[in-house]
Amino acid sequence: MATIRNLGPVAQLRSEASRHVIRYRNGRVRQSGRGLVFWFRPETASISEVPMDDREMTLFVRGRSRDFQTVAVQGTIGWHVVDPERLASRVDFSIGLRSGTFQGEPIERIEARLSGIAGQAVLQHLAASPVRALLDAGPEPLRLLLEAVLTEAPALAEIGVAPVAVRLTNLAPTSELERALQTPTFEALQQKADEATFARRALAVEKERAIAENELATRTELAQRESGLIAREAENARDRAAGLAEARGLEAASEAERIRLVEGARAEAEARRVAVYRDLPPATLLGLAARELAGKLETIEHVNVTPDLLASVMGEFRRAAPLAAPR
Repeated sequence: MATIRNLGPVAQLRSEASRHVIRYRNGRVRQSGRGLVFWFRPETASISEVPMDDREMTLFVRGRSRDFQTVAVQGTIGWHVVDPERLASRVDFSIGLRSGTFQGEPIERIEARLSGIAGQAVLQHLAASPVRALLDAGPEPLRLLLEAVLTEAPALAEIGVAPVAVRLTNLAPTSELERALQTPTFEALQQKADEATFARRALAVEKERAIAENELATRTELAQRESGLIAREAENARDRAAGLAEARGLEAASEAERIRLVEGARAEAEARRVAVYRDLPPATLLGLAARELAGKLETIEHVNVTPDLLASVMGEFRRAAPLAAPR
């Protein structure tokens, strides 16, 4: 915005570099340029100030698709002035010579023209396709269309304005339609999620089954090994018992043979002794018996000799004496 200092019949205007100032006098251009500083007489001057910086306006259009569904388009349009003198001749950019502010609303008029051109292009684009195709394509085709339409629009070129950039931030249906359109996708995603959950559960069950089968196979193998070990131990025990029995049998046979030999020798010796004693007379036998008895007197504490025993012994001596006499 230009700064104006009034000093009586004259005034000084000081403008910024981003503003193009045009001073008229008697309907003719006397000065035109950016960032001017000059003195003028307010009663004879008319001044216009055109902004030369890039401007942005908000774009919001609500239209219907080919299948009669409401779609909202939202974004921004950037524009700037390319011919300030032509724009000042078509749109009133005159400023108050005491305040330095616009006397009208020139920016709003330019943005209204931009909005009208862009809005018509948006409505035509929405009406040409069904809502599903519009949403699938997204805002990029419409953005390119708006850039081409605004660049080639004669209504902008004739006032010296050109678009800078078009940005679309949203292209969406109503909330009810959006929920309805989201339902199949949501259901499909939910179905995929359920399938993934079922797949994970099936995989978990399969892994559990594999683990159970592995444990069963391990237990079976351990049982078989244990059974084989028991059988081997039983076989070893039988072999040990058989070996022990065989050893004991051999030992018993050897002992029996030894006993048989000893007893045989003893019986043979006894038989020989008996044979010797068989040929001896009774008196000799009695003498030997008496001698044997005498050898046992140390251990015999009592001896009872009855008359009958003594008579019998004496009788044996008398009968033995005649048998011994002839010798």
